[in-house]
Amino acid sequence: MGAIKDFIGSLLLTDFLKGMGVTGKYFFARKITVQYPDEKTPLGFRFRGLHALRRYPNGEERCIACKLCEAICPAMAITIESAERDDGTRRTTRYDIDLTKCIFCGYCEEACPVDAIVETHIFEYHGETRGDLHYTKQMLLANGDRYEEEIAKRRALDAPYR
Repeated sequence: MGAIKDFIGSLLLTDFLKGMGVTGKYFFARKITVQYPDEKTPLGFRFRGLHALRRYPNGEERCIACKLCEAICPAMAITIESAERDDGTRRTTRYDIDLTKCIFCGYCEEACPVDAIVETHIFEYHGETRGDLHYTKQMLLANGDRYEEEIAKRRALDAPYR
């Protein structure tokens, strides 16, 4: 009996008509396509994008080379080298992040005791070769200088939830 039912169903093209019904239903529905460069979808409140190193208002870099971000990084994408300065404080001499390894988990940002490393809301960056996504300390500080106003604003909005 089941074989006869399948044979008649294949003659009447029931599966094809069901598929065309689904297609027809979405053909006349409202379109949700976003015209990307002109229109942008809203980002999540805690979206994590491009990394940046921040400075204090007096211009001194925040990173104290505690290496907590390097230790907590599950992808081992962060490399830090440090040296002691003349005044006895420790600062980084090398701070590298390999964005091809980074999984953007945000652990580095959470581990930092002085909010030195942050992940911005910038997602429009690219690299044509693997080396282009290897960010050095100077590149990260430049990102922090460029987006400091936005970073400070978003950190203030996020402060009640920390």
